[in-house]
Amino acid sequence: MTDPRYKQLARQIVGYSVKVQPGEHVNLRMLDIPDAMVVELIRAVREAGGIPHLDLTHSLLNRELQMGATEEQYELEGRYRLQRAEDMQVHICFYGDSNSFESSDVPAERMKIVTRHMRAASDLTCNKRKWTVLAWPTPSAAQAAGMDTEAFEDFYFRCCLADYGMLRRGMEKIKAMMEATDRVRIVGPGTDLSFSIKGIPAIVCAGDCNVPDGEVYTAPVRDSVNGVITYNAPSVYHGAPFDRVQFRFERGRIVEAHCSGDEKKLNAILDTDEGARYIGEFALGVNPYILKPMRDILFDEKIAGSFHFTPGQSYEEAPNGNSSAVHWDLVCIQRPDYGGGEIYFDDVLIRKDGVFIDPELAMLNPAQE
Repeated sequence: MTDPRYKQLARQIVGYSVKVQPGEHVNLRMLDIPDAMVVELIRAVREAGGIPHLDLTHSLLNRELQMGATEEQYELEGRYRLQRAEDMQVHICFYGDSNSFESSDVPAERMKIVTRHMRAASDLTCNKRKWTVLAWPTPSAAQAAGMDTEAFEDFYFRCCLADYGMLRRGMEKIKAMMEATDRVRIVGPGTDLSFSIKGIPAIVCAGDCNVPDGEVYTAPVRDSVNGVITYNAPSVYHGAPFDRVQFRFERGRIVEAHCSGDEKKLNAILDTDEGARYIGEFALGVNPYILKPMRDILFDEKIAGSFHFTPGQSYEEAPNGNSSAVHWDLVCIQRPDYGGGEIYFDDVLIRKDGVFIDPELAMLNPAQE
């Protein structure tokens, strides 16, 4: 018997997140997803009057292709992906990696080829089409979260099926606060960072694109970032793990980078292109049900009491002029159990130890476990 939450999630994604309209072509890109969930998505698209198209892929096969990536191969693949992106009005992507580190041994020069040629399709999808991306609750994801599989599935559906309409009200107030702010200062263990967000729009993410959702993002003025940041949430980028990443900035540029793992690989990512050493996004994570990092950015960037500060490409909705093939959401959690910290907007304390000062934002504070 199919889990009834599959149907509920499919209808929420199709009807609320991307709002499929009659006659729209919908690309369903499915990475290691159970057939029963894909069936529910196809049915939900049809019920909305859309036209479903299926794009099945597998992480193990992707790794094998990436290991031998050539310019000719991915130039053609990139054109194919771009054409598909152009032909579809809606893109829904589910991924269910059974091993987050599947691509960890792909040589950096091969991964650069893949990233460079896939960028045009990705940019068009993110900036010109309706889209949403969801992780899937695999046993490996449950293990990363330190939970048994059943408990993690319950957590997953609770996060994904949250009342985003209610959360949106608080996020809209944060948006207004950001758009009225010039200087931001963030302090915490290993972090003393300052930058400007003046004149750059703030965007509310309340169940539309990434699910589970819960962030408000903008971008720093490109050359305004100064100071040091230490991220305390573990990360994975192109299949490689990174812990305790630390950057030092001068006039917006990352001039020094360290981590507790492979610093050579860390700096290779930052040397992908000129824009990779500048920040393209600053965001506050506000999903009250997501509290612990699990090396999955779709969850980790939404952690209540966190922020992320992203090297690489900025979004068209909140542009700061930075262009890069990289967009790496690195997360710092500021709740007391992670060392605490403070965020100031124009010298006014807005969040301390992960809790918003304004009582009207209480719905966005961490839920009690």
